[in-house]
Amino acid sequence: MDMNRVIACMLVLTMIVCNVGLASAEAAIYPEIPTVGKVDQSNEKVIVIATANGNVEEALQQVNLAFPSSKVRKTFKRALNGFSIELLESEVDMLRELQGIERVDQVVDYKANLDSSVPFIGADEIRGKLDNNGEHLTGKGIKVAVIDTGIDYKHPDLEANYKGGYDVVDYDHDPMETVASQGPPTLHGTHVAGIIAANGQVKGVAPEADIYAYRALGPGGQGTTEQVIEAIEKAIEDEVDVLNLSLGNTVNGPDWPTSIALDKAVEEGIVAVTSNGNSGPNMWTVGSPGTSTKAISVGASAPPIKTPYVTIAGLDKEISLYPIGGTLPWALKRDFELVDVGYGLKEEWEEVDVNGKIALIERGMIPFSEKARYALDNGAKAVLIYNNLPGSFVGAVEQGMKIPVVAISKEDGDWLLEQLEESKESQYARTIYRNEEDFIAPFSSRGPVTQTWEVKPDLVAPGVSIDSTVPKGYLGLNGTSMSAPHVAGAAALVKQAHPDWTPEQIKAALMNTAKKLINEDGEPYYPYEQGAGRLQVNRAIDAKTLVYPGALTFGKWSKDDPREKRKVTFTIENHDNHTRTFHVKPPFELPDGLQWDVPFSTEIKAGEKKEVTVELDLFPAVLAEGIHHGDIVVEGGKDPISIPYVFFIEEPNYPRAMAFNFGHGDRPGEYRYEMYLPGGAEEMGIALYDPDTFQFVKFLDVKEDVGRGMVGKEWDDLDLPDGTYKALIFAKKDGKEDTIETNITIGALLPEGKKDED
Repeated sequence: MDMNRVIACMLVLTMIVCNVGLASAEAAIYPEIPTVGKVDQSNEKVIVIATANGNVEEALQQVNLAFPSSKVRKTFKRALNGFSIELLESEVDMLRELQGIERVDQVVDYKANLDSSVPFIGADEIRGKLDNNGEHLTGKGIKVAVIDTGIDYKHPDLEANYKGGYDVVDYDHDPMETVASQGPPTLHGTHVAGIIAANGQVKGVAPEADIYAYRALGPGGQGTTEQVIEAIEKAIEDEVDVLNLSLGNTVNGPDWPTSIALDKAVEEGIVAVTSNGNSGPNMWTVGSPGTSTKAISVGASAPPIKTPYVTIAGLDKEISLYPIGGTLPWALKRDFELVDVGYGLKEEWEEVDVNGKIALIERGMIPFSEKARYALDNGAKAVLIYNNLPGSFVGAVEQGMKIPVVAISKEDGDWLLEQLEESKESQYARTIYRNEEDFIAPFSSRGPVTQTWEVKPDLVAPGVSIDSTVPKGYLGLNGTSMSAPHVAGAAALVKQAHPDWTPEQIKAALMNTAKKLINEDGEPYYPYEQGAGRLQVNRAIDAKTLVYPGALTFGKWSKDDPREKRKVTFTIENHDNHTRTFHVKPPFELPDGLQWDVPFSTEIKAGEKKEVTVELDLFPAVLAEGIHHGDIVVEGGKDPISIPYVFFIEEPNYPRAMAFNFGHGDRPGEYRYEMYLPGGAEEMGIALYDPDTFQFVKFLDVKEDVGRGMVGKEWDDLDLPDGTYKALIFAKKDGKEDTIETNITIGALLPEGKKDED
């Protein structure tokens, strides 16, 4: 890597990708740049997930002979054909070379990333309809698994629906949410379960479905790949009908173990639903298991809500506000002075007067709950927390914080700071309210998926200001975690109405009947933003035509590839009571260099299905580089069905490095990092700098010719003074170099029982 470019990136701290060199005058500031050297692998122990390419028991015999000091932790046979194992880091590459091993992946951490939303998706409308047994469509008899933080199964709205489950954190049959005596308490799983099947003060999408809870995330909502896969395995063993996984990481990899495990669950006959992630609005932000091919990945849209916006009195710019869960709703009716309080640290409040004013606070350093509590104690009227990374975010605090607290994007926070700094007079924030619905939430992760180039999410559902159950009460939360259970509940209703339908058919019904959403410019959202559209379960129940897969990808071409025809086959099913003739219509307007070949018509008898082939004839040299997308429409049923598609010209502009995590190891003094390389890297590394002077400190790690997947390392002694360092993580592949900038802390531990909520 060109080290001048590393330093240039450090000088422009807000840049994510650096594309320019460093001027000679700037280079003189750094006269000595260390040489990148080879870094020896650590002999510390690591935990990995190994996938066998044949019989698992035979693979385990090979492992025991090859690595006698290793420890097999868990064996998976249904959700994954493999096992988790603890062994020396230096043995990981040798494990990959064993004949019985297909692949090896690092264990990563996972986070637990109604009243208006349930009727909005059509769930209320179908309550009067009956299934084949004369029962009302309420999800009755359908087993739905909630793999999450556990649930409060004693909640009055959930206790009748709760039928069992398992706790893979504590290894018992009591999947109760974490309570304060066990560590940072949780509420996420109870909120998710309520959206699916609450039946009391709150009515879920499928209020009579059976809930099975699997606690895979422990105190503070933290869990690992190993725990999530084990929970999926338990759900398969319990023969559930629908599985909801409102959690994820930032690994945009189609073959990540949790994604594969969900594919396996679908093959076992389970409808698997997962959240798409809360890392939007940029492309390529979908994370595993939202990258699962066969699962239903769900993004977040807005139900009918009264949306607050903030502006500076006299200026035109309006800033979107996203509620922080556990705080009062934003309901300000007049202008209030805006005050910058930095990070909102205890000592910073002593330097400003916020009584009766709005506090503007940067995300980071301390949990959201502490920022809110200090604001409340100092008499603030409300709190705006702006992101410390580009884009928006979602968050929550402990319940019952008696002050409005909202999240805004980094860009909007920086704009407000500019107004405060440039004006000699006080600035006043004014709130504007608009009645809105059906917009894609900025925090909702976008696709596509790397390597497979598949469209994700598959569809979107309400995920903004969703009220549901939490331990000992009710709470409104934001996130794709709230969107996924809307779809899981809808899948339960479709399953009750059509008990013989496969997961593939149910997924098709939900996607084929979704509503295409339009952005603020009057144009349809892109396929990688909304998938097939917004959930409409009332239409899915009545679907007479199914087309699947519900989204298509034609892959990737290089500009110098010759003219080529690629075929994609999908299935059309006729569930009507008479023969229908279907027509497949590609986009009418075609750019130069592209032609479609589709059958003129396809006649399908009642109750039958046929495969249809669509051929794309493409001359890559003529087409523009980047993503191309559109819709193929299938006509002939009751309503036209739109099937979104994508293809790429040249290697897509996905981040060469993602999902970087740095933290403490398993024992005092130990540290470790992990990072995902979606396409591998010719060179990657971590450079540390002094955060104030930008003086180079050392390379934490450097690797060359690294394959696609997760990379990482552990240290028992970093030989660095305690403190905070600016870390520049870089990866180079196919002429594109990406960087991630972050701060890492050496030596500082969070207080006992404290969760870093940001």
